[in-house]
Amino acid sequence: MLNCQEVTRLLSESQERKLTLNEQMSLKMHVMMCSGCRNFGKQMHTLRQAARAYAKGEDELADNSDE
Repeated sequence: MLNCQEVTRLLSESQERKLTLNEQMSLKMHVMMCSGCRNFGKQMHTLRQAARAYAKGEDELADNSDE
């Protein structure tokens, strides 16, 4: 079974690449039992959404400054 350090690494890597089936299953098993890692995953998801929304807003500001 994975430890919390390995899980946080996999959660980060999952943002950049597709995890193997074995990695996905191990990750899900750990996160089901560990509220700390579950919260970390939720926080990463929220931060990624915020960063995407911010980047989208920056693009819109750049487009409007030309007018």
